[in-house]
Amino acid sequence: MARASWIDDDNHPDLDAHVAQLEHFTAAMADGVVDAAELATQEDNLKAAMRAVESTLSDEQHAAVTKLLAETCAYAVMQVLHDMVQAKAAARAQAHAAAQATAQ
Repeated sequence: MARASWIDDDNHPDLDAHVAQLEHFTAAMADGVVDAAELATQEDNLKAAMRAVESTLSDEQHAAVTKLLAETCAYAVMQVLHDMVQAKAAARAQAHAAAQATAQ
């Protein structure tokens, strides 16, 4: 099976296709709400995947994968926060435009 790259043609991280193959993730996201049980299931899945891989790695590979996991987490958090700020700014601009239209 051909290896799918982690980087897209525009040089951006691209794990969406990999994540979309996680049935438990798509099921949890289907209603737009992640409850505590779904989060706990994801944590269990993450720990199982980590345990399955960690013992197979050399010390050098372990260090590289640890950095990859940390960078992935940092990127995901930063992207969510960035997107939230952008959405809030867009909502403010839309509300401001609506208020100005009403005032005229």
